[in-house]
Amino acid sequence: MPTSSQSVQPAELLHSVFGFASFRANQEQICRTAIAGRDLLLVMPTGAGKSLCYQLPALARGGTALVISPLISLMEDQVAKLAALGLRVARIHSGLPRAVARQACVEYLQGALQFLFIAPERLRVRGFPEMLAKRKLALIAIDEAHCISHWGHDFRPDYRMLGQYLPALRGAPDPAPVLTMTATATPTVQADILAQLGMVNPAKFIHGFRRENLAIEVVEIPQPDRATAIFRLLLEPARRPAIVYAPSRKQSEHLAVELSRAIPAAAYHAGLDAETRERVQNAFQAGELEVVVATIAFGMGIDKANIRTVIHAGLPATLEGYYQEIGRAGRDAALSRTFLMHSYADQRTHDFFLNRDYPPIESLSEVYEALTEEPQNANDLRAASKLGEEEFDKALEKLQIHGGARVDFGGSVTRGGPGWKKTYAIQARYRAEQFEKVLRYTVSSECRMSALVRHFGDLEDANRPCGKCDICDSAGAVLRQFRRATALERDIVQSIIDELRPVDYKAAGTLQRNLDLVGRLSRSDFEALLDAMARAALIEIESAEFEKNGEVIPFRKVRLSALGLEVRQSIPLPLLIGDGVADEFGGRFDPPSDPWMRSKKPKLTRPKLVHEDPKPAKTPAPRSEFHPATPEEQALAQSIEAKLRDWRATEAKRLGVPACVVLYDRALAAVAQARPTNPQQLSQIAGIGPAKVERFGEAILTLCRPPD
Repeated sequence: MPTSSQSVQPAELLHSVFGFASFRANQEQICRTAIAGRDLLLVMPTGAGKSLCYQLPALARGGTALVISPLISLMEDQVAKLAALGLRVARIHSGLPRAVARQACVEYLQGALQFLFIAPERLRVRGFPEMLAKRKLALIAIDEAHCISHWGHDFRPDYRMLGQYLPALRGAPDPAPVLTMTATATPTVQADILAQLGMVNPAKFIHGFRRENLAIEVVEIPQPDRATAIFRLLLEPARRPAIVYAPSRKQSEHLAVELSRAIPAAAYHAGLDAETRERVQNAFQAGELEVVVATIAFGMGIDKANIRTVIHAGLPATLEGYYQEIGRAGRDAALSRTFLMHSYADQRTHDFFLNRDYPPIESLSEVYEALTEEPQNANDLRAASKLGEEEFDKALEKLQIHGGARVDFGGSVTRGGPGWKKTYAIQARYRAEQFEKVLRYTVSSECRMSALVRHFGDLEDANRPCGKCDICDSAGAVLRQFRRATALERDIVQSIIDELRPVDYKAAGTLQRNLDLVGRLSRSDFEALLDAMARAALIEIESAEFEKNGEVIPFRKVRLSALGLEVRQSIPLPLLIGDGVADEFGGRFDPPSDPWMRSKKPKLTRPKLVHEDPKPAKTPAPRSEFHPATPEEQALAQSIEAKLRDWRATEAKRLGVPACVVLYDRALAAVAQARPTNPQQLSQIAGIGPAKVERFGEAILTLCRPPD
């Protein structure tokens, strides 16, 4: 192993120690900044190479690097990898015997370590920070730094207190640089991290949030139908290995049981014992399990490159968490898919968890009033409280976070300052707003990946469509079904274009009123039509908000694109409108009668699934009152449909598969109505993908030709 010193060049260390021929994007600049001794904030997605950005500078600077990490599994993984490189490394956390921790301290004081990993809770142990301060550190790396912030989605009280220890640990007169790293910090969280740690003029590196190989779909499916859709999705071997995120422990277990009937699958959540969780995680890593159905407890520290699919069986609480979870797919750079399933019921589920995690301020007040200046045992306080055990613990945790209580390492509690009510109320509202952003993401017509990149503040890279998501590539969607616009809808599109032509923009609601569509076309159907226009690049839609009577009300600005400005009398592009879930995944699901439009908070325009009739129709034919088919056209369509059914039955028997595998009823009827004359027209029909065109296209087109 080479001797590390500041004279060694980063590229030399990269090759000789880590075995890489070249840096990834932005890594070299980050490493040089850290080697020079400057504090820095590094925001890069999971799998983008953040670890190297503190490990290499630590070796270049010499001495011992202190790495603070809140996750034991992640810590153990990093320690094992560094040890495998021949580096001198130790760790201290609650899962180790005391003898191991004592030996790590001895080696640290002797200067025998290049890296010492600790859990943040260790800094509360009496004398431990003072012991660390006895040696000059090469640098201090803080992993998962979003946990420091009030606004971080995985807040840890011990992380919040890191700032008070840093001055002594950094030393003087030449303080060790502090490197903060996270994969999920929004601009708000980034600013809070810097403020809490007292970082002065740090370098900021916010890069790499775009995942070129992820195809994101967001689909409205009622909760009872999701298990069927997930089961059918994952029956395809090419979509595995997979992670399914369930909203609750009970749902994760139920889904795992259903999947395990045909696929090696298991549940993973915090309610399982440590041995079971480790067994599931190891089996998934080794390929013995192909699917893990988990709560958000699963995935941190997982380094499995070939995960092909990530499915959310419910809405996540934050876009940061959602991004981190879908980022576990496709780390081998191969195309991978993610599916986000949602419905109105998800908001009720979220409200339950929000009320559980942020109890009423009265509950916190009750605990606060029971505290005194003298230390009291937390168990005694809990026993004397009228609150339930879980509610008491949550109230005490929030009081500690917001300074209303002080809890020492032994569990003794004393009263804190009185200012906790204001900050607690602000944080609770912030949490609610984070979920509102998730709701807006589900109804947005912006490229799914671009919206996520923008959310993290990487504005330079936020304007380039990904070309793979259900917004950019409607025809390529796997789970979400689209249909072609009717004649009436195309007429409305032309009216919208004409209405927008002389102005910079109009609000969506104003557009609907100006075109006299209120009562004729539901708001949700109108919004779905706008989304279809945005997907066809005819318009651009921007989320905005205004304040009225003290209430912030979101709305959507609609403006013509350059292409829309060119359209005069007809729509040149195929207009695809979201129409539920593909038949192969359980048929078309219709939502309840638009309860979102009756909701006051948040006031979101959430498009319901667009359909021709109250019940699922077998054909996507235009509404007869606008363009009735002639008797001759009806007879021809019926004749072609009969021929297609006979051909499908013969083909299915030849292949030994169900008829629906060859062609779904809905797609078959749509073909008979459209009567395509070439492969391109055939591929534009919902349910007819490139594979079907290649395999069956010639036969289908032959049957669609009118008789001589």
